[in-house]
Amino acid sequence: MQKLEPMIQERETFNGWANYETWNVSLWIQNEEAIYRTARIHGHFGYDALIPRLELEFTQITPDGVRWMDPKIDTDEMDEMLAELCNNY
Repeated sequence: MQKLEPMIQERETFNGWANYETWNVSLWIQNEEAIYRTARIHGHFGYDALIPRLELEFTQITPDGVRWMDPKIDTDEMDEMLAELCNNY
């Protein structure tokens, strides 16, 4: 008997981001004013360096429950977003 292939293709991205967790954290950073300001000031050295500041000021999770340091977060993608965000600051 042949193995059946899934009828629905598994998503490889989420709203243009690597996955839900990366999208969620990016969304909070770019759309919540206090988090945005913190990221613009402290995000110059990349996402891994920003995490402790986010946890200090805003707890360890986003307001809807994703951990700032979730291992699923694509840090390269976050670093790229932060570089653009901090470019003019």
